[in-house]
Amino acid sequence: MLTPEKAIRFLRSKPALNLSQIEKEAGIPSKTLHKALSEQKDIPVKHLQALDEALRKYGYSETLFDKAQIISIVNHKGGVGKTTTVINLGKALSLLGNRVLLIDMDSQGNLSQCFGIHEPKEQIIDALLHNSPLPMLQITETLYLTPSDIRMAYKESELANAIGADRRLALKLEEARDKFDYILIDCPPSLGICTTCSLVASNSCIVPIQPEASAYHGVESLFNRIAEIRTYINPTLSVKGIVFTMVHKNQSVHKSMMAHIRENYKNFPIYNSIIEVSTVIKQSQVAKEDLYSYSPKSVSWQQYNQLATELIEH
Repeated sequence: MLTPEKAIRFLRSKPALNLSQIEKEAGIPSKTLHKALSEQKDIPVKHLQALDEALRKYGYSETLFDKAQIISIVNHKGGVGKTTTVINLGKALSLLGNRVLLIDMDSQGNLSQCFGIHEPKEQIIDALLHNSPLPMLQITETLYLTPSDIRMAYKESELANAIGADRRLALKLEEARDKFDYILIDCPPSLGICTTCSLVASNSCIVPIQPEASAYHGVESLFNRIAEIRTYINPTLSVKGIVFTMVHKNQSVHKSMMAHIRENYKNFPIYNSIIEVSTVIKQSQVAKEDLYSYSPKSVSWQQYNQLATELIEH
């Protein structure tokens, strides 16, 4: 049965929906949903059954929020905006009404450091090696972090040699899936055991690509690895989308490279949202803040917010 909380959560997750049209289809008073979303007034219980029927046309179901989507942000080329994408996509998804867990699988710990977490006592590698509880640090009301640091680098070979290594993260995340709507994994810049663990645990992956030759070369080997994992370990793994990052939209080189990638990888979804190169992004990284906290009116934040909306709708 639809509850007011589930209705609001669904509507916040799909900001492009026409609330007035839904009110009309459900036969409920005008502004009912607007007032509920702005927390002026709850949705009356007597309207829930009609609203339930109307929302199903737009993708609502009882099980919609039962299990989190697990998405790896992956590219074994460093410096293409993986961590920046995890931070800001995660923040945007949380502000759209979703409960989000960010997993730092990179021993550099940049994701953790962005939220002020240095040398965490409990971190992801401990949970994977010693079957200890998955650490989940609360960042905001709806955003959580499982941290990491350089200790993971020293323990990576131990993980690689452990029994069932590639499935350990998947088993751990099963314990957390019913608590979140999205789990985003920040993969390291390699195709080693930590990236394999992440992809095995994921429903899908997002591949950030900087439209330059140096960043483009080697992408084929990443897609081959994804295909191997799908064939031998995780048959449900899919490429949710390619997102262009660090883009100079007015540079002919970037324009032609994006066109080339669209042509050569037309079998994969490519997001319309493009993340342009920006000093605001660099400044937010220095400040160790997400873009919403640092500059909520910036073009860069709007681009990540648009990407989050696109992800939800597709």
